[in-house]
Amino acid sequence: MPIMQLIPIHTPVLKRGDDIAAILAQSERIRPGDIVVVSSKAVATVEGAATDLGARSPSPDAERYAKTTGRTAPFMQAVLDETARLNGSVRGTCPGALLTEVTPQGFPHGTILTANAGMDQSNIEDGFAIGWPRDPVASARKLKEHLEALITPTSSASSESSDSSDSSQHNPQPPPALAVILTDSACRPRRWGVTAFALVSAGLDPLLPQKGARDLFDKELRITTEAVADQLATAANMVMGNAGQRIPAVIIRDHGYPLSGFEGWVPGIEPEEDLFRGVI
Repeated sequence: MPIMQLIPIHTPVLKRGDDIAAILAQSERIRPGDIVVVSSKAVATVEGAATDLGARSPSPDAERYAKTTGRTAPFMQAVLDETARLNGSVRGTCPGALLTEVTPQGFPHGTILTANAGMDQSNIEDGFAIGWPRDPVASARKLKEHLEALITPTSSASSESSDSSDSSQHNPQPPPALAVILTDSACRPRRWGVTAFALVSAGLDPLLPQKGARDLFDKELRITTEAVADQLATAANMVMGNAGQRIPAVIIRDHGYPLSGFEGWVPGIEPEEDLFRGVI
């Protein structure tokens, strides 16, 4: 059985307007069947989604949260603005962050609990903050399509007869399939440190229901669902890092998961069904 590989993609410092698909494909050979896990902040950066904190006029709420968290008032205003854009609310505070609960447009089920509505001042120029892409689902779809096009083998027209050329025009071959996961780092209740979670997936079912499967002692599983995309996101994040590594993406190869037509947000659960309801 093949051993799953995690292959880092080293890149230059990404900036607004960069062709991230071309940079990733040039930096490391991506193959059909790969899962390419990419930092959502890297995608947001090249898409020009950075926020100029100097253009923010802090509200009284932003000033108050700045005192509570120890962050600047312009950054807190950026977080509040992003929370509003994502149809969310502030649920709590701690040193360094607001706990926000957001429901982005098109989010299928539940909500996302995350620090600072996904906004961060790391890995972006001074005076700016960066959050998620404006439309993460569209970003993942576009990146997947561009990567698939880049890894499509180029046929040599000169080596083909006119009959075979005509045949290939009438029966175009689909591009090789791969999957893209956009991720962000996250905290977990009552645990130190950050892991990662999958925001959106294109080409891979993010959840693997195990209800009805048998355990080691032939007992039937009743409620277990494997969070495949989240687990792959955290595995990739171990290679990416969160500082100055310049590894915005990781190829996951020989993973054993079937690719699919799934394309969308990784769904959550409704608050009333949450194990942590009443605690958070």
